[in-house]
Amino acid sequence: MKLKSQEMRKLAPELDPLRIGTGWKPEDLEKTQVMIESTFGDSHPGSGHLDTLVEEVQKGVAKAGGFGARYYCTDICDGESQGTDGINYSLVSREMIANMIEIHANATPFDAGVYLASCDKGMPGNLMGLARVNIPSVVVPGGTMNAGPEMLTLEQLGMYSAKYQRGEIDKEKLDWAKCNACPGCGACSFIGTASTMQIMAEALGLALPGSALMPASSPDLLAFAREAGEQAVRLASMPDMRPSDIVTMESFENAILVHAAVSGSTNCLLHIPAIAHEFGIEITGDTFDRLHRNARYLLDVRPAGRWPAEVFYYAGGVPAIMEEIQEHLHLDVMTVTGKTLGENLNELKKNGFYERCGKWLADFNRRYQVSLKKEDIIRPYNEALGTDGSIAVLRGNLAPEGAVIKHTACPKEMFTAVLKARPFDSEEECLDAVLKHKVQKGDAVFIRYEGPKGSGMPEMFYTSEAISSDKELGKSIALITDGRFSGASTGPVIGHCSPEAVDGGPIALVEEGDLIEIDIAGRKLNIVGIAGVPKSMAEIDAVLKQRRENWKPRGPKYKKGVLRMFSEHAASPMKGAYLEY
Repeated sequence: MKLKSQEMRKLAPELDPLRIGTGWKPEDLEKTQVMIESTFGDSHPGSGHLDTLVEEVQKGVAKAGGFGARYYCTDICDGESQGTDGINYSLVSREMIANMIEIHANATPFDAGVYLASCDKGMPGNLMGLARVNIPSVVVPGGTMNAGPEMLTLEQLGMYSAKYQRGEIDKEKLDWAKCNACPGCGACSFIGTASTMQIMAEALGLALPGSALMPASSPDLLAFAREAGEQAVRLASMPDMRPSDIVTMESFENAILVHAAVSGSTNCLLHIPAIAHEFGIEITGDTFDRLHRNARYLLDVRPAGRWPAEVFYYAGGVPAIMEEIQEHLHLDVMTVTGKTLGENLNELKKNGFYERCGKWLADFNRRYQVSLKKEDIIRPYNEALGTDGSIAVLRGNLAPEGAVIKHTACPKEMFTAVLKARPFDSEEECLDAVLKHKVQKGDAVFIRYEGPKGSGMPEMFYTSEAISSDKELGKSIALITDGRFSGASTGPVIGHCSPEAVDGGPIALVEEGDLIEIDIAGRKLNIVGIAGVPKSMAEIDAVLKQRRENWKPRGPKYKKGVLRMFSEHAASPMKGAYLEY
């Protein structure tokens, strides 16, 4: 095969001397050229260690006869931005990462790519970028951090903070949690958005089998990084092995079934449709809802389960999940190994992969004085934790385009309810009301004007944690928003309510005392009464029509910069909130 890099060298005579000036040797110029793109930076633990993995990728590229060039586009940390206006930049950062990858790869020639990321927007941004670039590519998920003492993990900090503000614990206990929740590098140790998207990269066939969500401190991860570098060089000389040749609708269906099995983050309903859009494939909330119905939920890992995320790899990781649900998977899809998914699964059983995982599980048991077996972490198919997936898309006159709930993290008491509306136009107002006990049992608490066009679609993490950590409110009220939630969020929380308030969606028209119907099994989210009095659907429609006539659109919240651009061009949350030009 003709290498793109060699063709471009003939067209741009300045290319060779400029690369020699960068440190390339003349003989390197004729090798297969691999772009090594990562989110490395000192921004947060999920990216602070990626330079070590980049070095291993470079070694693998060199071993296979190629030359690797390092490129960086550092991501931000949702956790560090939480509770401030900084979180408004979170979702749009995904678009900027994808844009920079497109620029890096297309401004200068490369024959293949390796993409390294760990976290919430870094991983989906890289997956969107590699789809646009569409050169032979391998993804290296950056892994998960270890749990702290007492198996403490970061998603518990919101609970500790809410308890401290309510006077239930002292500052010493809060400071202990702060100092021990992140003992090292890697994604936060629960099945939040970062962990979910690492799993999705492998489930789509774009990462090496077994490589997703390994402990970032594991020597096995270094070996996977080296192998990824070698494989990228091999792929460059193989026909029909670009991402667009590998990723199909069937690949996405596999990934969504894995998402159901691990009780993945609701943010995946933003990222998977956006990634699919880059491949020219349409995935919507309805796709998730269809595949989650009757799907098995198997993974007993936080926040919906009991254990920290590092045990996911010890139990066999994505391959072990796929083995349990393989009768529902498309086993003939192609992957970056150059083999089908079915062939990969068979090979792992023969090459000692599960035995290596088991040794690490034994080490974990010694460390925490427990006696976990693989089946305690990834449940057998016939002993599933749940049989209706983990996500539901609700619709009705409150959310004509849909709204999302992670029902595996919702109290059963709230699966069917009629609640009284308490609308707030910002998270700050709502959080204050919750913490000061101004919200009562039986309320449907609304936070609106927080969608992509409204304010960048920040996470409502602190409010959701304040509610779910309250023994009474956590099982008696619901939180409904056109914003989104952290992958760590638990409780009766419904997000992505579409159309969003700034576009005049019904959520903008809700008034104090309206009756709100939630029916998770029936997939319903409706306004069913006015001022506390039940009404017919026709009567509700008439009231909403009148309210819409009186509703006044808000001017743009942002007057300049990237958030102004995002507010003007973001697609609906149910389509993925990608930039539409």
